[in-house]
Amino acid sequence: MSTKSKKSVFALTECAIMVALATVLSIVKLFEMPYGGSITLASMLPIVILAYRHGGRVGFGAALVASLIQMLLGLNNFSYFTSWVSIVALAVFDYVLAFAIFGLSGAFRGKIKNQSTAMVMGAVLASVIRYACHVISGATVWAGLSIPTEAALVYSLSYNATYMIPESIILVLTCAYVGVSLDFSKRIPTRKRGEKLDPVSSYLYMGAGLLVLAALITDTILVFSNLQNYDSGEFMIYGLNNVNWLALAIVTLSLVALASVLVIVAKKRENKTA
Repeated sequence: MSTKSKKSVFALTECAIMVALATVLSIVKLFEMPYGGSITLASMLPIVILAYRHGGRVGFGAALVASLIQMLLGLNNFSYFTSWVSIVALAVFDYVLAFAIFGLSGAFRGKIKNQSTAMVMGAVLASVIRYACHVISGATVWAGLSIPTEAALVYSLSYNATYMIPESIILVLTCAYVGVSLDFSKRIPTRKRGEKLDPVSSYLYMGAGLLVLAALITDTILVFSNLQNYDSGEFMIYGLNNVNWLALAIVTLSLVALASVLVIVAKKRENKTA
């Protein structure tokens, strides 16, 4: 087998694994909205990594497959429509285009030197376009069903923002974290290490980063889950009054404090080995 063929088989195998992982993460929902849309544990992260590692061609192919799987998982949504125009529009804007666009996630590789920043910018770009797709679908296809016909665009903007903002925040945070933790330029991604960093200190820093990430994700879920009326689906800024700020503060401070302890321990180990 030629070197080119080996690379193709390797990329194809990686695509299959990452698409499967993205599908599993999409099923594990942190919060689900009453009329469609959910917050997942960075379900598009595997696609972002693929697009960054292998470029737009491979990224779009994997993202397209992932979008078709998402459409199959959401087939019940098509039962609300009878016209072929509505069905095609729903398929394109809520599934195919909304998820296939994550093939653009690797667009900043080579243009932005820092790996983490490049991945974050790619994730932000794809998330904004995905949000626009859902807004268009809500203001047209879903108008008169789950979205009021009057002021459909404004309602769609607010409704889709309720889950897309936290979904995007979680994706960006995880991209930033894996971007500084792993080197994706290698054939097989390896953990990044500082020149004078011993393995234990490295794991302590990674653990601290995960704890801070967990705190941010928890805060996002606790806040945004209260910004929508679960019966009507209406966006409500006054839902901030319903946030359990005490629980949020306790969880956040506890995780950040534990992360700080890990960083302090890692720093002491560095000083001893210096």
